[in-house]
This record gives sequence, C-alpha cells and structure tokens, in this order.
Amino acid sequence: MGKIAISTENAPKPVASFAQASRKGNILQVAGQVPFDPSSGEVVGATVAEQTRQTFRNIEAVLEAAGSSIDDLVMVRVYLTDTAHFAELNETYNQLVREPYPARTTVYVGLPAGLLVEIDALAVLD
Repeated sequence: MGKIAISTENAPKPVASFAQASRKGNILQVAGQVPFDPSSGEVVGATVAEQTRQTFRNIEAVLEAAGSSIDDLVMVRVYLTDTAHFAELNETYNQLVREPYPARTTVYVGLPAGLLVEIDALAVLD
C-alpha cells in the first residue's frame, strides 16, 4: 500500500517540499494550514476568529480533494501565537466542528508575521 500526496488549487500551495496532505490506506494527514487565501496568497483576517475560519476553509478543501470531510477528523492540532487568543479560538472552533468531536491539542508557537493560527489534522477515511 503506497503513500499518496493530495493537492488542490482550493487551498494554499505549500511554500516548501511537502504535500497539502498525505494518505496511506485510510489514514489522511493534513499538513499545517494557515489563513492564506488560496488565490491571492494573502492572509485573511486580522483576528484569531477570522483566521481560524479561513484556516478551516483550507482544511476542508484539502479534505474534499482526498474524498473526505471534516466529519472524518479524529485529531486536530492548533498552533496559536498568544495564550490570550485561546478563548476566541475556542468560540470559533466550537462553531466549526460537530459531534462526535475530534481530539484536539493546542500549543503556543512563533509563526511568521501576521499569522495568529496554524492547524493540522488527522482523518481516518472509511
């Protein structure tokens, strides 16, 4: 069973040598997505809520390209630049995911200027 790289024009192109997602069997790992508009390459939004929504649009585009959806997510990792953004992230996140919820980890990191959030995800496909 080989590994398959997943790509779509509906999500930002990676800036380095990695796939938007990689699938092996029924396991799909979506690479870290950020709030870039896929057509312009510009950051969408100045708040964590706006950037989280765009990041999820990018994740959903990659999932769709793999024949998957947000309902297949079993793990989500959120990377924030500031602990003060945690409540705003949670409020927005709760509007975007449905039960049964995926597991989630949130960590605090440095991201390039203008980016407040990055999210990667693991899905298991039927």
